[in-house]
Amino acid sequence: MKIYGIKNCSTVKKALAWLDAHKIAYEFHDFKKLDIDKPTLKMWIDQAGLDHLLNKRGTTWRTIPADIQKLAGINNDAAIKLMLEKPSVIKRPVLETSEGITLGFEEKKYEQLFCS
Repeated sequence: MKIYGIKNCSTVKKALAWLDAHKIAYEFHDFKKLDIDKPTLKMWIDQAGLDHLLNKRGTTWRTIPADIQKLAGINNDAAIKLMLEKPSVIKRPVLETSEGITLGFEEKKYEQLFCS
C-alpha cells in the first residue's frame, strides 16, 4: 500500500497518524519532494475522476489564473500538466490499495478499508 501527499499537509498528517495508530504498514510518497508522473495521474483520473482529484479548495488553486483553472477543470491533459507543475493542486492524500484509490482522509472510510 502506498500513500501519496505532501508531508506538511494537515490532512496527510491525520491520515498517516491514523495508519500509524492502527499499525498499518504503508509507503509514503511525498510528491513535492519526489514528484509525480503522468501515467500515475492519468490512472488516478481514470479511477476517481478529474473533479475529485483536483483540489479546488486550496490556496494554490486560487493563485492559478481563471482561464487555466477553467481549462484544467474540463481537460485531462491540461489538468495533468498543471498537476505536474503544481502538485499542491492534487487532492490529498491519495491512498493506493489493491482495491483502488481513496482520496482525502475520512476516518470512517479508513475504518471500512482496514478494520472490516
